[in-house]
Amino acid sequence: MIIWIASYPKSGNTWVRSFITAYYFCENGIFDINKLNLIEDYPNKQFFKEKVKQGEIHKHWETSQKDIRDQKKVKFLKTHNSLITAFGNDFTKPEYTLGVIYVIRDPRNVITSVKNHNDFGSYDQALKFMQDENKVLEDYPHLKNYAKTNIVNSWRINYRSWLSNKSFRRVTIRYEDMVKNPTQTFEKLVVFVNTLMRFDNKIDQKKLNNAVDTTNFKSLQNIENAGKFGENVYSLKDNRKIKFFYQGPENDWKKNLDENMIKKMNEYYRDDLKFFQYEN
Repeated sequence: MIIWIASYPKSGNTWVRSFITAYYFCENGIFDINKLNLIEDYPNKQFFKEKVKQGEIHKHWETSQKDIRDQKKVKFLKTHNSLITAFGNDFTKPEYTLGVIYVIRDPRNVITSVKNHNDFGSYDQALKFMQDENKVLEDYPHLKNYAKTNIVNSWRINYRSWLSNKSFRRVTIRYEDMVKNPTQTFEKLVVFVNTLMRFDNKIDQKKLNNAVDTTNFKSLQNIENAGKFGENVYSLKDNRKIKFFYQGPENDWKKNLDENMIKKMNEYYRDDLKFFQYEN
């Protein structure tokens, strides 16, 4: 069975994934970057028995997740895919999914990370990316294998697809709460996971504190700066490695965006900002 760590790209998924790795898979809760790959990225080629053709990722969701279920173990998986139905194929079903951790972040801060990660030349280009209701991200096309195809849709469609679904037990984690109240926020996460797993709900406070301390943004940034983080992407313009842990908590839309972009985003995302209680 699967516990999804789901989010729109650049919303804090890797931070949550790192914390879970530290708390559940590392001794005393001290994060070991070498164990991060215990929580794999889905969809991806290791889950499929054959190459995936372009535009056919939906044909492989069910069989691959059935294989995971048949292992009779609980598996955390990271995904940026929307919780959608494509050509009659559901991204996941209750018989394969134990629960969902959804990570949300203020879109006005997501946009700066999206701009940096994709090496966009302007915020307008990044906003167009975030508002593309049919956005699909593909990897491995040079191998003629489209196993890492994420149907992310737009920022809004992505979160609504997961949060509107009533078939799965879910906890929603705001990136901003991880920044402001990390211990309280991650306690909430551990209680949720322990409940799903039918573990003793008692929190190991020492492990929790160690996991929080060793996976905070600065710690993860230091790991990347030391060359120990292996999930960077490279610029298509000059093959330059793009910094993954970029601004983090210092990413402030009030400082990064000009008045025109703030107005544009506040108007477009008015209802979303209100729903998540983000300052307008």
